[in-house]
Amino acid sequence: MAVLIMALSCTDAALTLLLINRGAREVNPFLVSLVHGSTVTFVLVKVALTGGGIVCLTLLSRLRVFGWLPVKLILYGVLLAYIVLILYELALLGML
Repeated sequence: MAVLIMALSCTDAALTLLLINRGAREVNPFLVSLVHGSTVTFVLVKVALTGGGIVCLTLLSRLRVFGWLPVKLILYGVLLAYIVLILYELALLGML
């Protein structure tokens, strides 16, 4: 699952750059300053942030947050969120 999330994160980075080149704007406050600078820096920071989060969640996947929420469910939530985001970006590009 972690590999799939990382692949979707890379796809999101590419689609984000494509959308920005077509007039869209980045809404993530952590990445907005990077997106107009170096493309390589933007992609590396985005993938590193996602990767770090996924590594932490994977290492903690057998634990429960707040005593009741399995961390593994959070990973599934991240996966679902990326799928929805990619579909939204493709719709913005007119590819769906």
